[in-house]
Amino acid sequence: MSLESSAPQGLDPRFPALDTLRAVGALAVVTTHVGFESGAYTRFGVLGAALSRLDVGVAIFFVLSGFLLSRPYLAAAVGHGTRPRAGRYLWRRALRILPVYLVTAVAVLALTPANAGADARDWAVTLLLANIYLDPILPSGLAQMWSLAVEVAFYLVLPLLMLAAVGRPGRRLRTGRVVAVLAVLVMITVWWHVDGAAWAPDGDAVATQWLPGFLSWFAVGIGLALLHVLHVTGASGPVVTALVTAGRQPGSCWAVAAGLMLVAATPVGGPVLLVAPTASESLAKNLLYAGIAGLVVLPAVFAGPDGVFGRVAGAPWARHLGLVSYGVFCVHMSLLHLLREAMGWPLFAGNFVVMWVSTVAASLIVAELVYRLVELPAMRWRNLDPPWRRRGRGSSAADTTTATTENSTRY
Repeated sequence: MSLESSAPQGLDPRFPALDTLRAVGALAVVTTHVGFESGAYTRFGVLGAALSRLDVGVAIFFVLSGFLLSRPYLAAAVGHGTRPRAGRYLWRRALRILPVYLVTAVAVLALTPANAGADARDWAVTLLLANIYLDPILPSGLAQMWSLAVEVAFYLVLPLLMLAAVGRPGRRLRTGRVVAVLAVLVMITVWWHVDGAAWAPDGDAVATQWLPGFLSWFAVGIGLALLHVLHVTGASGPVVTALVTAGRQPGSCWAVAAGLMLVAATPVGGPVLLVAPTASESLAKNLLYAGIAGLVVLPAVFAGPDGVFGRVAGAPWARHLGLVSYGVFCVHMSLLHLLREAMGWPLFAGNFVVMWVSTVAASLIVAELVYRLVELPAMRWRNLDPPWRRRGRGSSAADTTTATTENSTRY
């Protein structure tokens, strides 16, 4: 199926609930890390196993990235605006990710006693987000950054993925072609978990944390973007209609997601501690997380603002938590370690509730400061041409179409 060129108004929306889902993802990641360091995984039975699966927050991040970053390409293929230019796209991605990451990494490497022995090579590898390719573990307080390295890898390959899925500028959107590319991405993930990671070069790298192992999660986000474009252009076949209808029932979507979480918390999803899963366990967990994250995000795309979900997810306070959630993600591990040492909480035997409340509160305070002092100043540069394109001609106006189709509010 192909779509004729048009400019439907529905292709220029904003998705305020997606801001809130970033906060949900960040909170899930913080909670699972507190659960691990407090020993809750093994002390709380089924609840502890469920806490161990809250790393599904990473899958939510990846689905959101796939949706928000692919949608401008798909919208352009039906005549709405122009495709993102590679230079401007990469410039915005760099401004979104690097300033906060670099500030966090420098602070953690310089101030954390466990990182006191880091040499010039360690600093360079960490600042370049290359640890997952060269080291068996990440520096203390930065263990969560493996997922950020995967995000960056996805940012770099997305233009090529969209070229494969949509074709060159001016080509009409062909649904079958996009779906075929998404199927290939899922197959790559399946292969990587079953056999592919074993083909990675020998050394200290942890190949299971490389992009191929998570392409399925990004594919779900791209699939949601395709679903939205098909819906607003009126190309709604039975599958599209069914999925959009499901997305308008947030309670049902989240209930099914909760059921899948319970399945993931069983041995089907592998061990709850840091024990290497089997290939089948790793793959099962990955695919379950893809389904969970897709069901969590689906209502944020299609549910209206008038229901309970829309009112809560669209509330200013909830959306602001989403805006500072990247800072929460970046700083929470180092703050958890600092709090545990300062408060004398024993490793794997602390009070989960006290540790969680303290870590969340400290992370929100620091993230708010980082947001105001680092993120906002950096994002003022996002609508300028990248430095390599200015050549003395001054700043250019923002590409308004790209700006609105890239963002929920600010992405």
